[in-house]
Amino acid sequence: MKGVILAGGKGTRLYPLTKITNKHLLPVYDKPMIHYPIQTLVDAGIRDILIVTGGGYAGDFLQLLGNGRQFGLTGLNYTYQEGESGIADALSLAEHFADGQKICVILGDNIIERGIEDAVNDFRKQASGARILLKEVHDPERFGVAEVLHGHVVNIEEKPRSPKTNYAVTGIYMYDATVFDKVKSLEPSARGELEITDVNNAYIREGNLTFSFLEGWWTDAGTFDSLLRASNLVAQSQPKSE
Repeated sequence: MKGVILAGGKGTRLYPLTKITNKHLLPVYDKPMIHYPIQTLVDAGIRDILIVTGGGYAGDFLQLLGNGRQFGLTGLNYTYQEGESGIADALSLAEHFADGQKICVILGDNIIERGIEDAVNDFRKQASGARILLKEVHDPERFGVAEVLHGHVVNIEEKPRSPKTNYAVTGIYMYDATVFDKVKSLEPSARGELEITDVNNAYIREGNLTFSFLEGWWTDAGTFDSLLRASNLVAQSQPKSE
């Protein structure tokens, strides 16, 4: 299985920190933000990764990460998203890289406490379709929210005013090769973007989407508050020195 990290966008909610760099290169405690999703994929046994970036500082990723050997990668690839047309649009740029294989996709500002190895292994055994990771949260209206009935996700609603559950869809997704055809069939949302929620709902309509619950804490780092929270959570999880 190959890995895809979506690290584009302008990071406007973190301005002026992002005036001279990409959001995903900002520090989270003692490492650049992009290190965390890379390590998440590596810990799940994924060694071939594509980073989708954008904006004016894409070259800084290459300077920071090089060929990825510091993470034990067999391949670290880069591609560029022009404009900001949504997560699904960024994902579409990975079609050639995926080359018909299953992929594990993670948003570049998602930071987790524990690993996803079990979910990745379950998806490896899954004949086809998609798998998402859910996390119960206190503020589900900020996220895509999954409605779960009888052990199945029956619908995902993007940032609902009245959420039907507290199950947020985290920024970690696993897809078979049909994901790219699904993206091509999408229409832009009211925000003018191709939404990843619409991709996931397409799999639901096929009856081909499974899920796992994410263990431990999970946060994004796309606002000042969440960037601080991410740094504090990482710091608190570090082994205490004598």
